[in-house]
Amino acid sequence: MDKEKLEYFKQLLLKKKEAILKDVMETKKELETDSENLPDPIDQASRESNLAFELRLRDREQKLLKKIDKALKKIEDGTYGICEACGGEIDEKRLMARPEATLCIDCKRAQEKLEKIRGD
Repeated sequence: MDKEKLEYFKQLLLKKKEAILKDVMETKKELETDSENLPDPIDQASRESNLAFELRLRDREQKLLKKIDKALKKIEDGTYGICEACGGEIDEKRLMARPEATLCIDCKRAQEKLEKIRGD
């Protein structure tokens, strides 16, 4: 992959990372300002349900941040866009959709098929 494309994907990954970190900070701010006890049990339950949902989202985003950091490191060491399973190139269209992808589409499908069979 040429330097221009690598720079494009680097910027794409950095923007994605920045957006996730911004969401995390907003959630943190909400938690700090929304800590008062609500007298109505239904309101309290609703807030706790929303909080649990937000925390699950943040957990998923934490995993995505790790993948983004890994992709940025791969750009730096010259291995970005190479499938970790078969060693082939990851199609540019796939990288446009998921710049943090580590598997080519064929290997990803095979992985998902295995996960489905195992029930993961």
